Amino acid sequence: MMNKIYMDHSATTPVDSHVVDTMLPYLREQYGNPSSIHSFGRATKIAIEEAREKIAAILNARPNEIFFTSGGTESDNLAIKGTALQLQDKGKHIITSQTEHHAVLRTCQFLETIGYRVTYLKPDSHGQIHPGDVESAIDNETILISIMHANNETGTINPIDEIGQIARENNIFFHSDAVQSFGKLDIKLNELPIDLLTITSHKIYGPKGIGALFVRNGVKLMKQLHGGEHERGLRAGTENVAGMVGFAKAAELMIQNHEQNTHHIQNLSDTLIKGIVESIDRVHFNGHPEHRLPNVVNISFEGVEGESLLMGLDLRGIAVSSGSACTSGSIEPSHVLLAMNVSSQLAQASVRFSLGRKNTIEEVEYVVGKTKEIVNRLRSFSPFS
Repeated sequence: MMNKIYMDHSATTPVDSHVVDTMLPYLREQYGNPSSIHSFGRATKIAIEEAREKIAAILNARPNEIFFTSGGTESDNLAIKGTALQLQDKGKHIITSQTEHHAVLRTCQFLETIGYRVTYLKPDSHGQIHPGDVESAIDNETILISIMHANNETGTINPIDEIGQIARENNIFFHSDAVQSFGKLDIKLNELPIDLLTITSHKIYGPKGIGALFVRNGVKLMKQLHGGEHERGLRAGTENVAGMVGFAKAAELMIQNHEQNTHHIQNLSDTLIKGIVESIDRVHFNGHPEHRLPNVVNISFEGVEGESLLMGLDLRGIAVSSGSACTSGSIEPSHVLLAMNVSSQLAQASVRFSLGRKNTIEEVEYVVGKTKEIVNRLRSFSPFS
């Protein structure tokens, strides 16, 4: 048996050793509170602003447009609630999609309980949101459009340039959750018509508990955390200095090795898909065949429960994700796949493989072999096979 194989990089990534080394001084020697005016505080304040500048440069944004948060969920909440509350006198209508991350969906559902209207757009069978559907949903009370850049379950990439242009032409703010695409796709905010963008560290080999929200100059948000004047008054709370420094270092490393890593991961992904399709019958690829992230492979296996396949792979040292979610002890099919008109049975039979830069062809071949073995065994006693 091979060593443990990790193919769940869309859930989180291991922290790069260079990132850890960069963070350590801010956990040991340079521990000052950035709000303090003495030398300890000034040193950490400088580190924060340098980290902000590095992330801004990678996004082709201005440093004062980057606000650090605790991660993607907080950034999504700040973008959506902050906009909705700030503009409530202008209108109370928000447009989003049925395939968003729960950080967006549940924030929108909360706003519905306090009087906002939300339109949840349905994707096509590949999981893409059509710009025309966005345009058709706009009314005179629409204040925000929130459509993710790339889906976390299928890897499908949305045409955010076109959607953002529609938003701009209608004088509506546009937010995009780019948690999955940051580090995999080139994002140039000086060219894209995006007002608010969510990114996070732990998807790019950085630490957990740190993310950022891009807020284009001129966009006003109502703060969600009240306290001190941290993050220029928008996000109160003593700063996670080590996390910010680590995030910036991870982003730097991501850019330095981007082309090489993308080519490597695309090759792994193509090999995985080819191996599964050629060795296992009755499989269905979920997501866009072309417009998708290079590292995400979502496949449904007829006659197999995804959770059982996941556990079988885990027993063999292979970590992947199921397309189902466990809620109150019952397995619910993926809301993303159901929105794409994938049947409930196939949605529950789905598995997401998400590859990383340290995975190898040998690991992929091993995973294909073990997947075939487990699928055949599960089908042998499945009532649906």
